[in-house]
Amino acid sequence: MTELMDTRRLGAAVHADFPILARRFGPDPLVYLDNAATSQKPRPVLDAILGYYTEANSNVGRGYYQLSMAATDVYEGARAAVRRALNAAHPEEIVFTAGTTASVNLVVDTFGRAKVHEGDQVVVTGMEHNSNLLPWRRLCETTGADLVVVPAESTGRVNPARFAKALGPRVRIAAVAHVSNVVGTVNPVRRMIADAHRAGIPVLVDGAQAVPHRRVDVRDLDADFYCFSAHKVYGPMGTGVLYGKRELLSRLEPYQVGGGTVKGMTFEEPVAYVPAPARLEAGTPNVAGAVGLAAALSYVDGLGWDEVRRHDATLVRTAAEMLGSLPRVRIIGDPAAEPSGIVSFAVDGIHPYDVGGHLDRHGVAVRSGVHCANVFVDSFGVLGTVRLSFAVYNTEAEIDLVRRAVATVEPGFWTTEHPEERFLEAGE
Repeated sequence: MTELMDTRRLGAAVHADFPILARRFGPDPLVYLDNAATSQKPRPVLDAILGYYTEANSNVGRGYYQLSMAATDVYEGARAAVRRALNAAHPEEIVFTAGTTASVNLVVDTFGRAKVHEGDQVVVTGMEHNSNLLPWRRLCETTGADLVVVPAESTGRVNPARFAKALGPRVRIAAVAHVSNVVGTVNPVRRMIADAHRAGIPVLVDGAQAVPHRRVDVRDLDADFYCFSAHKVYGPMGTGVLYGKRELLSRLEPYQVGGGTVKGMTFEEPVAYVPAPARLEAGTPNVAGAVGLAAALSYVDGLGWDEVRRHDATLVRTAAEMLGSLPRVRIIGDPAAEPSGIVSFAVDGIHPYDVGGHLDRHGVAVRSGVHCANVFVDSFGVLGTVRLSFAVYNTEAEIDLVRRAVATVEPGFWTTEHPEERFLEAGE
């Protein structure tokens, strides 16, 4: 591997914080560049999860004994940590879910079903991940509403003026990605939200790809709902967050019902549900997941968001320059315009799965395909892309390894036997 020195505090300097990166696949060390799918976990997060299970494990809010109260304190402490990280006004504006997908579905099946009816419209953009597209499409199909799609331009960006023009009198809600999971485009969500609010339209923001790469201030954005997943920001899988303005969450009917959502009931009297967020967190919560998320947010905050942004910019611009200099390689979109941890590319004449498999044989883990956003990928005129997505532990030397490997890639099984097939994406 070429010796490219990185004198910043990130990259190689934090590599040892992530135990899994010590793994080897044959002679090669693991180069993990699939962080937009899920990030690796630093030791403080792993320690926090183990610490919860060995020191405080109990069911929250269910027992009048010290261990249960300790677990409740830890859980609500994690909620407070997320509130601080997002600069939400109140802890009760933070609802723990199973992930971004669960958060979006919660809003669709509560707020959406109460607000969207036959003849109404829901606005989305042409770059949405299926998790912020399919729930809204299903809502429109079941209610008789219309789904209005604001397409992305050739650069992979949504024109904010075109978005504003779509905000007509029939629109009841808009749902937009903060950062594209395919090409790393950063939408001007603050402006988009402001335009929607001038028309009286609430906005849900999918922040799954934003939270790992930039400090998010939901009050500055004025977002009505904001969703993200713990596992993409160095936390555990199975945990996510729905931020919602307090006045909106207070009006939501419970998404699921069960333990923890009421303070008592009879077989005859109307059910009185407790306030949010508890009314939206039925059953036993993933306390360890919340604890791990709080530790992950603390870890990134300790690294410094300015350092994270500088590191992102260096890696994205280096990757775009190195790979863009290779013959047959096409960089998708304009990732260097506002770097946010993602560079997608295609190699002319070679199936993206063959490129991904070739990189895997060099110990490099990337994502190849349509990334649960096939309509957006189609707009670039490619079968799929090879996506490099970066984290705080990645280095310029790893990008150089990718460059040298891509320079030697040849057509393989997918190119020769299934040149037009997206087989691995069939379930996405």
